[in-house]
Amino acid sequence: MSHKAGFVSIIGKPNAGKSTLMNALVGEKMAIITPKAQTTRHRIIGIVNEEDYQIVFSDTPGIIKPNYKLQETMMHAVDDTLEDSDILVFVTDINEKHDEQDVLDKIKKSKAHLMILINKIDESNQEQVEEKINYWKEKLNPDAIIGISALHQYNVDKVMQYIVEKLPVHPPYYEKDELTTRSERFFVSEMIREKIFKLYKKEIPYSTEVIVTAFKESKDLIRISAEIVVERDSQKNIIIGPGGSMLKRVGTYARQDMEEFLQKKVFLEMFVKVIPDWRNRENYLKSFGYAE
Repeated sequence: MSHKAGFVSIIGKPNAGKSTLMNALVGEKMAIITPKAQTTRHRIIGIVNEEDYQIVFSDTPGIIKPNYKLQETMMHAVDDTLEDSDILVFVTDINEKHDEQDVLDKIKKSKAHLMILINKIDESNQEQVEEKINYWKEKLNPDAIIGISALHQYNVDKVMQYIVEKLPVHPPYYEKDELTTRSERFFVSEMIREKIFKLYKKEIPYSTEVIVTAFKESKDLIRISAEIVVERDSQKNIIIGPGGSMLKRVGTYARQDMEEFLQKKVFLEMFVKVIPDWRNRENYLKSFGYAE
């Protein structure tokens, strides 16, 4: 039987459940999941390998109207993903009030197979689900529309069946033992950033970037140094907390995740650095891996 392989992009508005779906489909925790919107900043690739197929999933930043240069680069990442997709998976929240024109504009430019997933149907009733299905049939007429709950993995198997069915015949794009194109350093920085999103409020998580400055592996231990970058001294004080208490909490929770992920003891040290207005400064965005 011929081998199939293809690129599948998961797109939608912030907080629609894209990262939860990606992790469910890949079977590994690849992407940050928090209740806050706009958590995903990079295109994160997760690879599913079976004997007769390979699926290269991309979890993308939520589609928004950019307010500063960082968000512009995030939207460029979405555009790049759409260009090389074989299958588009558009995730929409059952509670979304049809305010998705910016997403539709991007979808209409794509020639990929389109599947629409109405997520979080566990928070609704059958009538609401049917109303949404009819709305999207009329609006986009996709190949398939499925109601799902990514969080509870309801109907995720049907999503996978559709994707495998639509994959083009092609040799594998990556080695069959690869799970992602991202490095361990990247996932370590994302683990710290996830804890910041969960532990701090308001603007703090959005003003923060995490850079891994050292990753030294020995037989029994990995020594990791990281910088948490913020835009103002007041944010630095909040990140550190009274007597360093908040930074210590971030480190404790992040280290636990790292040890589970890396399967090794981790020594983690973190520093907080102020770079004013880094989200609008191209040289910093490039050095942080956002701009080509």
